[in-house]
Amino acid sequence: MALRKRNYSIYEISETLKEQGTPLSATAVGEVLAAEGFARLPRRRDDERLPHIGPTTEAVADVRSFSLGPREFTTRVGGLFLFVPDLVRLDSQVLAERAKLPGSRMIPAEHALRASLALKLWSIERKSHVMALIADEGLGLFCGLNVMPKKSFLSEYSSRITPQKVSSLLGVWHDQLAGDKLFPGQSFNLDFHSVPYFGEDPIVQSHYLPKRSRRQPSILTFLAQDADSQVFCYSNADIRKGEEADEIFRFIDFWIRQHGSPPQHLVFDSKLTTFEGLDRLDEDCIIFITLRRRSPALLKEIAELPASAWRIVNLDLPQRKYRTPRVYEQKACPRQRAFRQFFIKDLGHDEPTILLTIDQRSTAGQLIARYAKRMLIENALSDAVRFFHIDALSSSVGFKVDFDMALLVLASGLYRLMANRMRGYDDAQARQIFRDLIDMSADVAITEREVTVRFHRRAHLPIVLASDLFKRSVSVPWWNGRQLRFVE
Repeated sequence: MALRKRNYSIYEISETLKEQGTPLSATAVGEVLAAEGFARLPRRRDDERLPHIGPTTEAVADVRSFSLGPREFTTRVGGLFLFVPDLVRLDSQVLAERAKLPGSRMIPAEHALRASLALKLWSIERKSHVMALIADEGLGLFCGLNVMPKKSFLSEYSSRITPQKVSSLLGVWHDQLAGDKLFPGQSFNLDFHSVPYFGEDPIVQSHYLPKRSRRQPSILTFLAQDADSQVFCYSNADIRKGEEADEIFRFIDFWIRQHGSPPQHLVFDSKLTTFEGLDRLDEDCIIFITLRRRSPALLKEIAELPASAWRIVNLDLPQRKYRTPRVYEQKACPRQRAFRQFFIKDLGHDEPTILLTIDQRSTAGQLIARYAKRMLIENALSDAVRFFHIDALSSSVGFKVDFDMALLVLASGLYRLMANRMRGYDDAQARQIFRDLIDMSADVAITEREVTVRFHRRAHLPIVLASDLFKRSVSVPWWNGRQLRFVE
């Protein structure tokens, strides 16, 4: 009653009693006060309430409020600044301008692109999860904004990006990477990936999900990976049923536009295109290796082959368990054109494997070894699901997923550039690079001439210290030319 006379609410009384060692629930406090004849308190304004801990209201992202005034702070996302030199060299402003990405006076296009890309680079699963880091000054500084844009902007931003702009973004990305040789272009692994959708929407079509061994509503995406660098170089989520077989030719057209010649070598499974598509590839003189489906007629033909028809091939793959498969080669003409067809046994599968190709120079062993490397795209997709969260579908609109996949291409390329800088991480997947080298806090100091970043001590920090990032500073355009310098 003494606390009520001091204008305490029932919740404040309950909290005070708990601190004094006499816990009493708010409901019980209300009953005691009512029994003593105390009326309910009138509703008070926030400034009339006693001081208490509550949610804070963060500033609205606005590039016009961005300040580089001298100050020091600690950021949870210090590892993000390791990507700044590559973003400067690849000119993120040119990426946004030439792709004609949308922007505004408050958040220009290049700043919006860096903010969206930061979610991928820091492995934030959903855009709403950025709210846990919204008050981190490091995120805002990385983007060139006063604060990181909130989930409402990040969720709505991709709604203004058309498939044509996504294709332009990927094209400019290839142009900017021309001198890095990140896409040697000697051979490509191609595959579809179904991004599951767990809501109910009549527009979302059902596709087969190998992970669940069933068909369910999902967004079908197409991905191309450079076999040498193991980096995604192309994506498209603007695919409807009946268009799957033509997607490989859209990728070929994209590659011709960007590089002036078609891709030299393609590797994919049997469901990527049709036999008519294979004939078309042969007409265009594009070498491919693909699986052929095991029809009952083909399985019967294989079973009837005598033992003398098979020959043993030694695979020069020491890491494989099955290195001596039995092979039978013949000519096959599924539609109009003839291909080399291989029946393969003892490769670790219950059923024989059937390969089709127009490659006339490679031996059976070389073809089998090359197709075995196609598992690289399966591993990359697994890494993309686990680290880049491409299965965390938050929209039933395929266009929005299309932009998300383009961000995957950019992020995977930046991680590969980062891996090339770090000794011993040439073949490491993105999640391992993030865990060892990127997931670091840092102390940031802004002065009149430069921005210095000092990382907190970590077990793998010596690897970062030994890289070329600490040997030179870089002028950052979105920091008004201030130098970024990493210090030990």
